Amino acid sequence: MTTQAPQTRSTKSPEATTEHFYRHLQTELQGIREAGLFKSERIITSPQGALVKTQDGREVINLCANNYLGLSAHPQVLEAAHEALRTHGYGLSSVRFICGTQDIHKELEQRLARFLGTEDTILYAAAFDANGGLFEPLLGEQDAIVSDELNHASIIDGIRLCKAKRYRYKHNDMADLDRQLTEARHAGARHVLVFTDGVFSMDGTIAQLDQIREITDRHGALLGIDECHASGFMGKTGRGTHEHRGVYGKVDIITGTLGKALGGASGGFTTGRKEVIELLRQRSRPYLFSNTVAPSIVGASLAVLDLLEASTALRDKLELNTTYFREAIQQAGFQIKPGTHPIVPIMVFDAVKAQQLSARLLELGVYAVGFFYPVVPKEQARVRVQISAVHEREHLERAVAAFAQAGRELGLVK
Repeated sequence: MTTQAPQTRSTKSPEATTEHFYRHLQTELQGIREAGLFKSERIITSPQGALVKTQDGREVINLCANNYLGLSAHPQVLEAAHEALRTHGYGLSSVRFICGTQDIHKELEQRLARFLGTEDTILYAAAFDANGGLFEPLLGEQDAIVSDELNHASIIDGIRLCKAKRYRYKHNDMADLDRQLTEARHAGARHVLVFTDGVFSMDGTIAQLDQIREITDRHGALLGIDECHASGFMGKTGRGTHEHRGVYGKVDIITGTLGKALGGASGGFTTGRKEVIELLRQRSRPYLFSNTVAPSIVGASLAVLDLLEASTALRDKLELNTTYFREAIQQAGFQIKPGTHPIVPIMVFDAVKAQQLSARLLELGVYAVGFFYPVVPKEQARVRVQISAVHEREHLERAVAAFAQAGRELGLVK
């Protein structure tokens, strides 16, 4: 006769078990606070612009929006959004392949393809979705993806969903990229895709796409880039990093956003060869199972492209503003990451100091946020400034003066 071991029964009630979970979360949150890593949300009560109003009614200089071209509240963009609301409604209540495709969605896709030098485009609810839904439909376990080690979180998460073998190369290191491609080919990879940010959001580093294209061609690999911090203002006519690096029309896959320079609302896209885009329409899960981009955003985005194709005045002013600020903030005694991009990381290194500097700047009338681990590596804390075409010289001069005063008070500069 077989005897069964007696079953043990938990002495904890369901309530006690769940309460233990919430105490665990409270402990985690307290640890984040004690480490000086807690991220607070500041509330603004106005549209984006050179100046924004905070909840306490003050007006401060805004130096941390992705509003590179100042289009988030541009009258022509707002009018186009209102018109799309009037003609096409508030929302579609549907995904694209059911009843969520309007004429303006197809128009925007073709306009983006023309602007970026590709054949076709697919829209997503967010740029995070564009990267999250890119790799798994296109590549399988016989393939390989070679990724810059500092690529955006959305790229990392998208690659994790894919069965292709993963390789990482040291940030912006062309020799290591070549080594990783060689290894992928020696391992027998069928298709190889190299993917990189066009511009890296924390440092403002611009990828060496001309060299990357040459290396990928030697290895017979595809090249894909994320252009979220480039589309609209990088390059002589604002087409992006590929125009800036002289490889316009020579990049296989481009992902990007409508939520930064191109109006600043939300929505993302992937653009490239027709075969790529068509397969994404069939198999990309964020596209198949997320609502259509709202008509007002689509209409406003079309107006943004009208503005950018008519003149380079906004990107030219942005370039002048960036050059001035980078020179002035260094003259004030601060260390910044070198470069030419309107992302200007002002290095503080210590997380607590970065938060103190950000808080004091706000008291002095400048809105600029500190970044620290896990957003950036440990001991690489910074206040990241982002310059806009909507800034006038007086705004930037006042901001530099505030940085200088706060820096002296905190012992960061002399």
